[in-house]
Amino acid sequence: MSKVHNVIIIGSGPAGYTAGLYAARAMLEPLMFGGYMSGGQLMLTSDIENFPGYPKGIGGPEMMTELREQAERFGLEVRDQNVESVDVSEQPFKVVVEDETFLANAIIVSTGAESIWLNAPGEEAQKGRGISTCATCDGAFFRDEEVMVIGGGDSACEEATFLTRFASKVTLVHRRDVFKASTIMYERVLNHEKIEIKTFRQVKEWLSDEKGLTGAVLEDPRDGSTESINATGAFIAIGHTPITGFLGGQVEVDDEGYILHKKHTMTSVEGVFAAGDVVDTRYKQAITAAGMGCQAAMDVEKWLEDQH
Repeated sequence: MSKVHNVIIIGSGPAGYTAGLYAARAMLEPLMFGGYMSGGQLMLTSDIENFPGYPKGIGGPEMMTELREQAERFGLEVRDQNVESVDVSEQPFKVVVEDETFLANAIIVSTGAESIWLNAPGEEAQKGRGISTCATCDGAFFRDEEVMVIGGGDSACEEATFLTRFASKVTLVHRRDVFKASTIMYERVLNHEKIEIKTFRQVKEWLSDEKGLTGAVLEDPRDGSTESINATGAFIAIGHTPITGFLGGQVEVDDEGYILHKKHTMTSVEGVFAAGDVVDTRYKQAITAAGMGCQAAMDVEKWLEDQH
């Protein structure tokens, strides 16, 4: 506990690894706690085709491995452990990992946001094999195929509309008949010739064969009646949960728990910075997370210089 690190990065993924790369190149000797499931959401993405520099695409886990190796080559130290809590009430900050306490002058939080899954029977086996939480990431893989979107908010309507560029048919499934989506977004899906809306329906079970997803059994929550629907792709759009519980409410967040930036990438606590999906309520892309990770590392470097 005696050593005080210049910066500790909490969380991996594109934001964390890019922050680690920039901080390491700035000779800050960063320490990262990447989590037991390091790599973030892209570890569940089979193919990434929209990240610059990969003309033939790349697998999500493969990209995360390469990002990590690149950052480690410049001196990032990565530990695949979860942070249990932090104390940012005074300098140096305390970061508690299992039974150890680590000290840091600055912290970058890049823990991301978890997609909310349905957890219906058959779902786990089809994650990345037909079931996704990102139409922008995976929609192009379902060209001329039938897909479904689950949700009733703006995100679900946006995903459904986006998917009409590729899919032959999009079925929007919602467990109620009242949509949270804005009027303009709802009317867009309502009037689209490729989109069919099924209300009072929820996924009871996912259907699949050896090739992947084939569809789902939908249940009417009012009377328990069921029907089957064909789909080779399904996109769950019922929200995200930012991973901020370990902060113990010490950093200011919005109503949904996303960390708020106060000055550039600095949070409400001087010396604590945040990057990626733990902040981003809009874009949620690997490239935007990486860009914010770069910004956070540069902000840390400048802030540490100003402290001396």
